[in-house]
Amino acid sequence: MLTIKDVSLTFNEDTPDEKKALQGINLELKEGEFVTVIGSNGAGKSTLMNIISGNLVPDVGDVQIGGKTVTNLPEYKRSAYVGRVFQDPMAGTAPSMTIEENLAMAYSRTRKRTLTRGVTKQRKVEFRDHLGSLNLGLEDRLNAKVGLLSGGERQALSLLMATFTRPNILLLDEHTAALDPSRAALITKLTKEVVAEHGLTTLMVTHNMQQALDLGTRLIMMDKGQIILDIDESKKQGLAIEDLLKEFQRIRGEQFESDRAVLG
Repeated sequence: MLTIKDVSLTFNEDTPDEKKALQGINLELKEGEFVTVIGSNGAGKSTLMNIISGNLVPDVGDVQIGGKTVTNLPEYKRSAYVGRVFQDPMAGTAPSMTIEENLAMAYSRTRKRTLTRGVTKQRKVEFRDHLGSLNLGLEDRLNAKVGLLSGGERQALSLLMATFTRPNILLLDEHTAALDPSRAALITKLTKEVVAEHGLTTLMVTHNMQQALDLGTRLIMMDKGQIILDIDESKKQGLAIEDLLKEFQRIRGEQFESDRAVLG
């Protein structure tokens, strides 16, 4: 479903601020895989997400989604294949628009634009059904402005919008990091349910090693723009944070840049 071949990207090349953000990245995700990505700040995790979503174009290498080369396809066209939820609950939705208007935009992402109304009676019924699955009471607030929602409610809506059209790839970019523990737990639970229900091919970036171990079918670790560790589901089961830290030290010869977020 996703193939990344020999992708490299350098920022500020040939300047004192030159940084090799990605170096020879090769990655394949089969349909239905749920891969978590761990790494310290500057490891290249978000850059990888931006390459996949089309927000950035690599210096070299190719990106394929569903067997189609999309390396030079702009972000707005690639949105037909990619759903993304950001760390900031304020991103990914339009705060001045209502819940149903936001859902109507998400619904139309993969469809040809027409002059018909964005929110029809039939779609309202569909929207209520989908919102009801979140168990947050949002199905009774279709006309509420999204800007009035709490951070957790807004992130739940963002997750629903990102998966509404069953994208080829779902990108979760530290989507629970800005939430308080109870809301983060809620969004994590919803994520597991949505991904499992629809069998979505998912790539989730997180700073939290415990979350990376608890979720998904596979784990990769990045450092300095490279993938240095790739652990499948059978090996991931039973691993602890200490095991990952030891692996990093074995590979890199130095300690992982640990902090409270990493250690959960």
